Amino acid sequence: MIRIIGGGLAGCEAAWQAARRGVRVTLHEMRPSTPTAVHHTDGLAELVCSNSFRGDKLDNAVGLLKEEMRRLDSLILAMAESTRVPAGAALAVDREQFSRAVTAAVESHPLINVVRGEVTAIPDATPADPVILATGPLTSPALSAEIVRLVGREHLAFYDAISPIVLAESIDRSIVFRASRWDRSFRGEGAAEPAGPACGVDDGQGDYLNCPLSKSDYDAFYDALAGAESATVHDFDTATFFEGCLPIEVMAHRGRDTLRFGPMKPVGLTDPRTGRFPYAAVQLRQDTLAGDHFSLVGFQTQLKWGEQARVLRMIPGLAQAEFVRFGMVHRNTFINGPTVLEDTWQVRGRPGLYFAGQVSGVEGYVESAASGLAAGMSAACAALGQTFVPPPRTTALGALGFYVSHADPSTYQPTNITFGIMEALPNPPRGRVERKTAVSMRALSDLEQWRQAQD
Repeated sequence: MIRIIGGGLAGCEAAWQAARRGVRVTLHEMRPSTPTAVHHTDGLAELVCSNSFRGDKLDNAVGLLKEEMRRLDSLILAMAESTRVPAGAALAVDREQFSRAVTAAVESHPLINVVRGEVTAIPDATPADPVILATGPLTSPALSAEIVRLVGREHLAFYDAISPIVLAESIDRSIVFRASRWDRSFRGEGAAEPAGPACGVDDGQGDYLNCPLSKSDYDAFYDALAGAESATVHDFDTATFFEGCLPIEVMAHRGRDTLRFGPMKPVGLTDPRTGRFPYAAVQLRQDTLAGDHFSLVGFQTQLKWGEQARVLRMIPGLAQAEFVRFGMVHRNTFINGPTVLEDTWQVRGRPGLYFAGQVSGVEGYVESAASGLAAGMSAACAALGQTFVPPPRTTALGALGFYVSHADPSTYQPTNITFGIMEALPNPPRGRVERKTAVSMRALSDLEQWRQAQD
């Protein structure tokens, strides 16, 4: 039997992968008996930050990783597809329906037993009875202390911030316009499919709402943001934010135009009222299938809630915005993977004990689920007395496992999947898109050979 601590994306994926190989699983989830600062339900795989699983094309590293996971029968990807909402070239979901779908699938599996309640100590683990720690970025204090004792050094921490969500009917549609960058659109019905798997999702005109800002609008917004009061964060003076999820006020303090080259970049968005690109723009992404909630893309923040309402309502089109959820800051915990993990996601010197998810030192929904997929396969092999050979580094899944176990520990930081951590092509095409697509096609070919060898 495998014991998995944590019912997030990684834990659920690990449980699914082990169970589908015939191994009995006990999945521990501390909610609702022990809540967290950011979760709102007791559902498994609840998404507390964005509702987006990011890009879905093969010239994009995360698109490749998702396609590899699909080919390995990922539960998380299957449930994400079934609860998909419009988001252009990205895979975004209705977060409530997604969590309900994952919960139903896991709880109904005959080999998975879900146990509610906090686990405060790391269970004994052996190769025959493995344990996977998939406690996520909000690992409880008691288990965090256990992890510190396990790894023999202080584990690392950073603060993460999540974006606000507004009610659709409170958005002023006389100002806000619907468009995707550069007017990219879905293929019309009957159009030919492009070559290669997972290439069929295009950017989709109209998947985003856009709030256009003039220079005077932007200057007023920037000044208000730079002077707004942040929520009190314990140890904030020493807090380290992950660069891929910086609060907007942190970005603002890096320079007046930082936001205009980041989440408020206006390029590719033509304001129908002027026929030109606006000076800056804020994009809103649909957050539910019903289309009644929209999140502010890239607008994670740690401002006090009253300040958020005041400052964000200065954005054209959001003057009467009703906030379904304000942004907030929460503490993330992760281990220094290269000092702790093998590329099998197993703890060095501790046979049968594994880490998966953000606590293992990956960043992002897809990467967390992918680590759970690999750890679940690895632990299942151990429980069955088999040898798990990690995927090759030419695949996105294998490259991610290699990174968390072989990166420089002195400068280690959680990572998203990128083509840069995969093995380079020996004779790559000259074009950027062609080169990335070639890397992806090699990866899928190598993944299939690896999968057949594992079976």
